[in-house]
Amino acid sequence: MTSQPPDSAPAVQVADLSVELGGRLILRGVDLQVRQGEVVAVLGTNGSGKSTLIRTVVGLLPAARGQVRLFGTPVPRFRQWKRIGYVPQRITAAGGVPATVYEVVSSGLLSQRRLFTTMHASGKRAVEDALRIVDMADRRKDAVAELSGGQQQRVLIARALVSDPELLVLDEPTAGVDLASQQIFADAIRDRVARGTTVVMVSHDLGPMDALIDRSVVLRRGRIVYDGPPHASQTHAHVHHSHGGDEPGWLTS
Repeated sequence: MTSQPPDSAPAVQVADLSVELGGRLILRGVDLQVRQGEVVAVLGTNGSGKSTLIRTVVGLLPAARGQVRLFGTPVPRFRQWKRIGYVPQRITAAGGVPATVYEVVSSGLLSQRRLFTTMHASGKRAVEDALRIVDMADRRKDAVAELSGGQQQRVLIARALVSDPELLVLDEPTAGVDLASQQIFADAIRDRVARGTTVVMVSHDLGPMDALIDRSVVLRRGRIVYDGPPHASQTHAHVHHSHGGDEPGWLTS
């Protein structure tokens, strides 16, 4: 089979993907394709494998079998990480690290410049723009550890947006976040979607993001059980409740 050229390839291609964690099979033969410009919600109960799928897509977890491609390139060979914006489930910059809001957001540009080199004016503008988008410009000098959970999540979103990515991968971006932050986040994503950005988002509750979703994918016990219009997906996502889950406790999504 002839592979598609990178410029027309799907943003995300997952083929026969299986992932093991701690000796347990978490994902089982998952096939998924996300077209460029599409907004896809990944749904499912705790332990269904949602976060494992997202982490594997961005190269944080290895595949036991199968393959993930980003813009036509297998993830192990993918080098254009400035094209990808990733927002993890919880802030990782606050734990004991006295980083400021500005420093965390500017770290999203590290793939474009060498460590310890001075940021160019265009990079500084990009950081300021990202801070304004999430309404955190007035907190740029504050330590991230001193912010509320919702504000910390806004900082992570700004870090993901600062490189002007073509694909945004979001793992429960609004979990435990106040409604005001959820709305700011939805507005920022709506602007990106209007410009053609592809979005893949794991969520329990889409909230203000609901209207942006083109398609929903529902996982249960490591397999896709629904892939189609978002209006029909909620039933599939919540009819079967997981007791104990399929993922280790630190990886349940």
